[in-house]
Amino acid sequence: MSRVATIPLQRTMANAIQTSQEKLAITQKRLSTGKKAADFASLGTETVRNLSAHSMLEQQNAQAAVSKRVGTTMSLYQGHIEGIDTSARDLRQQILTALGTGQSAGLQEAIESAFQQMRASLNAGEGGTPLFAGSQIDQAPFSVATLADAATVPADQAFHDDDVLASARVADGVDLTYGVNASSIGKGLYEAFRALAGAGQIGNTLTDAQKTVLQEGVSKLNDGLTQLGLVNADNGRKQNQVEDLTTRGETRALLLQQVIEDNEDADLGQVAIDLAQQKAVLEASYSVFSQLSSLSLAKYL
Repeated sequence: MSRVATIPLQRTMANAIQTSQEKLAITQKRLSTGKKAADFASLGTETVRNLSAHSMLEQQNAQAAVSKRVGTTMSLYQGHIEGIDTSARDLRQQILTALGTGQSAGLQEAIESAFQQMRASLNAGEGGTPLFAGSQIDQAPFSVATLADAATVPADQAFHDDDVLASARVADGVDLTYGVNASSIGKGLYEAFRALAGAGQIGNTLTDAQKTVLQEGVSKLNDGLTQLGLVNADNGRKQNQVEDLTTRGETRALLLQQVIEDNEDADLGQVAIDLAQQKAVLEASYSVFSQLSSLSLAKYL
């Protein structure tokens, strides 16, 4: 004889309600976090790919930070080098004008000002560390204080840097040596100032001896400016290299970020649809369970 009972049916409905509640809770969590899963393990077959993408993205971000700092430092190099270049070119023009006219009023001040401009730039620093000292960061790379001192101090004693230049990894497998030392940009110009210091105190009118010294100074200024230009050009080339690598790195980072988002981020439009459907299913389950719970065989006997 078949047995009539509502308890097994109620139990089945209770299990269905529990399942619906779990699905609704998962969908609500996706809506609040914007993520498909709470952890990597829940991503299934995409777990390994996403872990790898996260690792490569972090590496790319670290290299981007290094590239930005290197680019900033090289921009500082460029600013100081071009400041020295402008000052030296202006001085050369003033000397040529004085040689042409024989009138040299203010020339002595111009020479001393240009020397101090070069000295300030050679001893410039970043965060308290000399920019052009190489590894000798415990002292100023250029020690001559005045134009008069330059006449008696040779270049080998005036500069205190070395050839240990800064380097950094700016991309996968790309180590860039980008440092600039003071002697590479200033030694030629320093020799020009040493020559100019030999002219003594220049007044309003040049003597024949001073003209000879100034002509020698102009020749050495030209040599120093050529040397300075080569260093600036090399620095500019490396700046372009860093900019290109940075652009490529940004493109790669965007690609990696897109891979991560595609595998991890939830489709909020679909989540909203699922939420509405699962809410309706759960409400219907509650209604059916309520109706089943009110059934009794005694009503029909």
